[in-house]
Amino acid sequence: MKNIETRLAAKDWPSITQELHDKGFVIVPDVLTQTECNHFIEAYNADDTYRKTISMQRYRFGLGEYKYFQYPLPELITTLRENIYAQIAPVANQWMQELNINKQFPATHTAMKELCKEHGQEKPTILILKYGEGGFNTLHQDLYGDIFFPMQMVFMLDQADEDYTGGEFVITEQIPRAQSKVNVLKPNRGDMLIFTTNFRPMKGSRGYYRVSMKHGVSPLHSGNRHSLGIIFHDGLS
Repeated sequence: MKNIETRLAAKDWPSITQELHDKGFVIVPDVLTQTECNHFIEAYNADDTYRKTISMQRYRFGLGEYKYFQYPLPELITTLRENIYAQIAPVANQWMQELNINKQFPATHTAMKELCKEHGQEKPTILILKYGEGGFNTLHQDLYGDIFFPMQMVFMLDQADEDYTGGEFVITEQIPRAQSKVNVLKPNRGDMLIFTTNFRPMKGSRGYYRVSMKHGVSPLHSGNRHSLGIIFHDGLS
C-alpha cells in the first residue's frame, strides 16, 4: 500500500485540517485512482467480502442499497482508515476542547478500535453504497453506538455528470436560533470527502457553540452512483 501512503503523504494536511476544523467538511481531490475505484465497484457483488446488505427503502432510509464490509477489511481500506485518522484526530480533540466536552480521542486508529471494543462495538462500519435512477439517501448521522469518532469520510467511485446525474452530497447545518444551512457538494471520482459525523463547533461572539449536522444524497436523475463510506468507529451490529 505504499502507493496510497505516498499519495496521502503528499497532500497539504495543514490546509486540509484547517478547512475541516472551520467548515466541518473538506474535499480532498485525487486520493483514489480510477483503477482502485473500478475495483470496488466490480467487487460489489462478491460473496465473501460483506457481512450485511441493507435495502434503504425497507428501512425508509431512502432508495438504494448498501453493504457493510466484514473483517478483515481490504488492505487499501485499512491503510486509508489508519493514515487519515492519525491526521484528523487532533482536529477532533480540538473540537472537544472548544465545546468544553470532557472527551479526548486516541492518537492512533488501533487505540480507537480498542476503545470501541471495550464498549462492545466490534462490527466494522465500512460500507459501499449503490444508487440507481431515482435513488437517494435521507438526512442522517452515522453513530452506531455510544462511542463514535466525530468525523468520517466518503470516496466517490463514479464520475458525476458522466456516470450519473443528480446525486449530490448534501450536508445540513442546524444553527441554534436560526434557519438551517445546506451545503451541496459534487466531488469527482477518486475524491475524498471528510465531514463531521454529528456536530462541529462554530465560533460566536461569546466563544464556540455546537452546530448539529446531518448528511444525505439528493435524488439521481440518471445512471448509477457508487461510493465508499469509511467510518472510524466500529458498531454494535
